Amino acid sequence: MIGFIRGLLIEKTPPKVLVDVHGVGYEIDAPMSTFFNLPNTGAELLLLTHLVVREDQHTLYGFLTASERSLFRALIKVNGVGAKMALGILSAVSVDEFARCMQEEDTAALCKVPGVGRKTAERLILDMRDRVEPLMDSVPLSQPGASAGGTSHEAFHALVSLGYKASEARKMLDGVPEGLETTEQILQAALSSTVSDKVRSK
Repeated sequence: MIGFIRGLLIEKTPPKVLVDVHGVGYEIDAPMSTFFNLPNTGAELLLLTHLVVREDQHTLYGFLTASERSLFRALIKVNGVGAKMALGILSAVSVDEFARCMQEEDTAALCKVPGVGRKTAERLILDMRDRVEPLMDSVPLSQPGASAGGTSHEAFHALVSLGYKASEARKMLDGVPEGLETTEQILQAALSSTVSDKVRSK
């Protein structure tokens, strides 16, 4: 699996992006949520990716946020939702807006997405309404050449991956002191604080 692509942005032709990685040009399909936030051509770019393999083609999909990629991967697991429809959903609504549609069972909003009918919208709500909260908080990746950032976002997703609920992860990170520079430092502080709280509560 190709986890990410880092290289020079050569061309932007919606929905395709062409990235030069050491002389090899990778064609990547991206949702509009990512496309509208791409840098100018010639700039260095980092995209999280997901490779879809079929008998007749291999297609690489790229995303600026971990939340977008996570939602894409969750969508293509839903019966009747392929990669093209998943890309269309991400192009039409943000991750947070999609989560709201799930929580409020808003089929009308989902049906406005091209290719999504009422049955598909109902299936999406049934399959995903309990799985969308950890996908929220769509913070863009820290791009090459930019100042360090996004560490709290990375720590949030790491905590969710460890089994904490999104609300718990946010609460843990709210208690982390300022000035920590790396994801590892933030995680250590968040986890240490949680252990200390449990000890004091006994």
